[in-house]
Amino acid sequence: MKIVTGIAVVLCALAGPVSAQWLKYPTAGVPKTHEGKPDLAAPTPRTSDGKPDLSGIWDIEHNRPCAPGGCADMEVGQEFVNIGWSLKGGLPYQRWAAEARKARMDQNGKDDPGSYCLPGGVVKAHTTPLLQKYVQVPGLLLILKEQNKTYRQIFTDGRPLPEVEQPSFDGYSTGKWDGDTLIVQTVGFKDGTWLDRSGSPMTDTAKMTERFRRVNYGKLEIEITVDDPKAYTAPWTVKLNHFIALDTELLDYICLENEKDARHMVGR
Repeated sequence: MKIVTGIAVVLCALAGPVSAQWLKYPTAGVPKTHEGKPDLAAPTPRTSDGKPDLSGIWDIEHNRPCAPGGCADMEVGQEFVNIGWSLKGGLPYQRWAAEARKARMDQNGKDDPGSYCLPGGVVKAHTTPLLQKYVQVPGLLLILKEQNKTYRQIFTDGRPLPEVEQPSFDGYSTGKWDGDTLIVQTVGFKDGTWLDRSGSPMTDTAKMTERFRRVNYGKLEIEITVDDPKAYTAPWTVKLNHFIALDTELLDYICLENEKDARHMVGR
């Protein structure tokens, strides 16, 4: 996927100046050190009502080393491959869920919905190495995604979670502030979601709680708790780090554009 994005940049560069796409346009309002460099450890910016401002373009933590020959695709994080890698003993799968994950791994992820250009859902959006832009306004946190040019809405206007009539890939989200932490609850997921490339499942009974905390200008912590009794024997929690991406903009990544891989995908 990184290669595809890189090719897109090269093609656009041939068609005109790269600056026309704002890929090197300076980010406004960046705090600077005495040396004039971005001060990523500067205090968290705040909105007019004093809340932490989560706005910005964010990248994942690239914490999975490449093989000696280099990364075959994107430089992903550990969580993209196995969301429960940091938990002692791994995720608390129900028996059927553990068996389903093993079968999916044996097939090398062939049936991953993402392999067929379907949306990956909330957890995969937090672990996929494509940028996301947070736009925070009164009553709403809007997340714009490079991946398939999609979006997510988190309502912070006090509305309750809805009675779900039509499940969605990202579910339906509401948030409220607890001090400097935005607590987001989401319900209404489509059944059959994959949480990682290993095939950890999530069902339509799941309720997800996210805690967003911008600890300083350059770092965003996201704590995710999944409560899905159909797939797991107990709720579980993982923590992710995202980092501000400066002097850049979103670049469309449309999965089906020039897609030629699916016909060659095989599993054991």
